Amino acid sequence: MESLHHIVDLLTRPIEFATRDGYAHLATVRDLGAFVSRQVIEALSERVYPQPVETDLLALRQLFSDYDRNLGAPERQQRLAEALTILRRLRTLTGPSGAQGTILPPAWEPPPATVTGGSRSQATLPTPSPRTQSPQAAPSVPLWKLPIRYAKGVGPKRAVLLEKVGVRTVEEALWFLPWRYEDRSVVIPIGQLTPGSFGTICGTVRRCILKRTARRRMTILEVAVEDASGLLTGIFFNQAYLEKTLEPGTRVMLSGTVSGGRRGWMDPRMEGPQYEVLTEDAEAPLHVGRIVPIYHETKGLTSRWLRLVMKGLLDEYREALEDVVPASLRAKLGLPTIGEAMAEVHFPGASVDLPALDRGTTLAHRRLAFEEFLLLELALAFRHREVKEEKKGITFNPAPAMLSRLRERLAFRLTAAQERVLSEIQADMKADRPMNRLLQGDVGCGKTVVALQAMVIACGSGYQAALMVPTEILAEQHYLNLREQVQPLGLTVALLRSGGPAKHRREALRQIESGEAHLVIGTHALIQKGIRFANLGLTVIDEQHRFGVLQRKTLLDKGYHPDVLVMTATPIPRTLAMTVYGDLDVSVIDALPPGRQPVQTLLFTVSQRRKAYRLLEKEVRAGRQAFIVYPLVEESEKVDLQAAIQAAERLQAQDFAWARVGVLHGRLKTEAKDEVMAAFKAGRIQILVATTVVEVGVDVRNATVMLVEHAERFGLAQLHQLRGRVGRGSHLAYCLLLMSGGAGQGQRDTDEAEVGRPGRALPSGSSARRRLEALVHSSDGFVIAEEDLRIRGPGEFFGVRQWGVPEFRAANLIRDGVLLEGARQEAWTLLESDPSLTAPEHLGLRSAMIRRWKEKLALGSVS
Repeated sequence: MESLHHIVDLLTRPIEFATRDGYAHLATVRDLGAFVSRQVIEALSERVYPQPVETDLLALRQLFSDYDRNLGAPERQQRLAEALTILRRLRTLTGPSGAQGTILPPAWEPPPATVTGGSRSQATLPTPSPRTQSPQAAPSVPLWKLPIRYAKGVGPKRAVLLEKVGVRTVEEALWFLPWRYEDRSVVIPIGQLTPGSFGTICGTVRRCILKRTARRRMTILEVAVEDASGLLTGIFFNQAYLEKTLEPGTRVMLSGTVSGGRRGWMDPRMEGPQYEVLTEDAEAPLHVGRIVPIYHETKGLTSRWLRLVMKGLLDEYREALEDVVPASLRAKLGLPTIGEAMAEVHFPGASVDLPALDRGTTLAHRRLAFEEFLLLELALAFRHREVKEEKKGITFNPAPAMLSRLRERLAFRLTAAQERVLSEIQADMKADRPMNRLLQGDVGCGKTVVALQAMVIACGSGYQAALMVPTEILAEQHYLNLREQVQPLGLTVALLRSGGPAKHRREALRQIESGEAHLVIGTHALIQKGIRFANLGLTVIDEQHRFGVLQRKTLLDKGYHPDVLVMTATPIPRTLAMTVYGDLDVSVIDALPPGRQPVQTLLFTVSQRRKAYRLLEKEVRAGRQAFIVYPLVEESEKVDLQAAIQAAERLQAQDFAWARVGVLHGRLKTEAKDEVMAAFKAGRIQILVATTVVEVGVDVRNATVMLVEHAERFGLAQLHQLRGRVGRGSHLAYCLLLMSGGAGQGQRDTDEAEVGRPGRALPSGSSARRRLEALVHSSDGFVIAEEDLRIRGPGEFFGVRQWGVPEFRAANLIRDGVLLEGARQEAWTLLESDPSLTAPEHLGLRSAMIRRWKEKLALGSVS
């Protein structure tokens, strides 16, 4: 251990120097992270050390993995202090009078080898030797810091694959839970197997034949397994290495789906079965003969390999898992410990209910889900308290004279729901803390006019207001509409967008910075660097879920503390609102303006395209207008865009040659978009072929038909938004959903199904089919959103790249609503008794909450 002692000395010197005299030399020690990492890696690569030593070395490297980046002084000081603790412990193991004689075999004396340790030092290390067994010891580094690459059976290559599925540490690996289970616990005699069933058999290998096909370069291994009742053939494709594993005479268990061979049920076989070799001293089988966990797989990561890794991790680290849920709370709710829950979720016992396992509703699953919910609800409670305590330094007059003048100009009266919500907003703006309110309402309920009045309150009180929207088309439309409303009040409106002439942008920036622009409308460009407001008082964010929950943090980082009103026409069920908008107060406009007719929604197969076109033609010839929308997703954006453009050309040349067909998509230059939208609003374009850029906010009252191509590729909430683009006038409107699938576009139009009746393009029971049928049968946005959540889950509901929806590993927002409510109550109860979670039994909970949610929820006061 003398060489390791030398390395410990090398590492200790610069670290002790950096901490000397109250960290006075902290800034003078450069590249410390790279130096520590290099020394540790070279030490580990040249010699196998006992587990406690290796664990400490890895912990040391982890402390300095990002040390050379932009860490603040307090964080660096903390890491240096932790490093010295580890180094002192290593010194006791490696020093001249230490316990090295009991750690390594005394007969081990390999020749030395010189290893370069950087420009400042060199270390002489022994050459590698076979690993010796050492007593298991709890790791000195927490599992959430322990890299998975050093776990048994992983290594650097597999670690890269695991990182792709979000697993970087041992803790993250243990939270990589099975997504379903297979019952392979019941062993069935081969003679009782039936083709088409799933079963597990146990027998002896009688013969093993490897065949190679020349044409496809494939290997086929046929393994005949026999028990007292019969013979079964297992077929393994491209697994030639199993020829030596499954030799004749080997006792094995096979699990898989049974099929009939050449002689039908007399010749049972399993293609690609799971297998387990049985030996007399083997532990309980992992892959067959039990309820077996199935994990999400990717290239290079199989459930079979993951089971082996999970078994090793649980054996080694189960006792080291930190139980962040306080023991008193576990006892109150009857929850198992984290170690018990993890073991039961990964490797359930034979008595566990299989359907409950698949649903994720066992006690072990609920224990893990509760912990996830509790951490989130604690973070949201901290965030809510932080928002409530924040001082805004802005004084609004909730009813300026300008607001009365605006209301006199409106051509309609507000509904009772709109008046109620406006009163809530006025109370917030009058308060001495910033407003953080979500305005939720279905398509067409009149959210914009309420938001306009809030902006006029801000401007009438001497402050600027900003309206941030998701698309430039919508920004342009709001600019034109709102300018018409507020210019007579003496307010100046500026439009800020990324495209268009540079001089227009420079002029908008000048007006915003000088305060000449009272109301500013734009996309996310409003909060980019270089945008400076004179005195921003209110920010309205339209379709908030498209931006994510951290936009307010960006405004705060720019030095503003404005009131924030976020709006969405995507109805959000209560359980989801509690998580996505847990720090916001919620207002709901739950009534449509009088006179609005529901849009009639009809479902067509591609073989019924002519019927959909005839209805569209009827409306257009009657003087109305229509949208035809094509999907546009990132994975196939070029193909989708080309399809939309070609469709417009075909429709103009063939089906609707008598009308004027226009095209609108996101790749058009700003001037071209403006020209197309102006022509459509003026009626010069009768049919507008577009991508989903028209999903939100586009308001053309003469449009009565929304035809959606490839409707099965859209989410329900998105389709509901598209449907809301029509029916905004006095005429009955239609939403025509055209779904692809079994019938092709070239097939003859038939009268087999009535207009609107679901056809045969999608299999009955498919999630896409259920989405479309839900839209046909309901115009209630909340009902539609609930169904969309049930079918697709919250992540896809909001878009997988959005920050707004938390990603859970055991919890499910739809299934576990009651559990979420309970976690919320317990979180507030904990904070009532321990507002900062500084009691000893709550420190682990506090630490876990900060790790998980501090950055995502901008918990600035929690450290």
